[in-house]
Amino acid sequence: MPGAEHNKLLVREAFRPWEAGDSGPFFALIADDVRWTVIGTTPASGVFTSKQALIDGAFAPLLDRLGGKLTARFVDLAAEGDKVFLRFESSGVTKTGLRYDQVYCWAMVMRDQRIVEITAYLDTELLVRVFA
Repeated sequence: MPGAEHNKLLVREAFRPWEAGDSGPFFALIADDVRWTVIGTTPASGVFTSKQALIDGAFAPLLDRLGGKLTARFVDLAAEGDKVFLRFESSGVTKTGLRYDQVYCWAMVMRDQRIVEITAYLDTELLVRVFA
């Protein structure tokens, strides 16, 4: 059974293309029935019980407010057992001109080389301003 170092490698290698603009490999690592919690009380916050529910309920409304693509920058990664902690930043601009310079920490659980659970910690006040 793969351990923490293997899980870190999977996540890091899947994140690399995202830094070049292609988030597909990272999201392919996420199980379709992922349990994804976005912290806070923002319009994008909540518990989503599938990848599609997350896309529809959180990502699509956010991306609809952006004036273009978000860029992603890896910060660091830690793992213990089946848990992987990814810190990264993203940058973009909303259609109204607000800078969206977000910081994230995603606490993830992996099973069978797939991400099955994520809790996303981020600057919720910035998210509230984007949805205002």
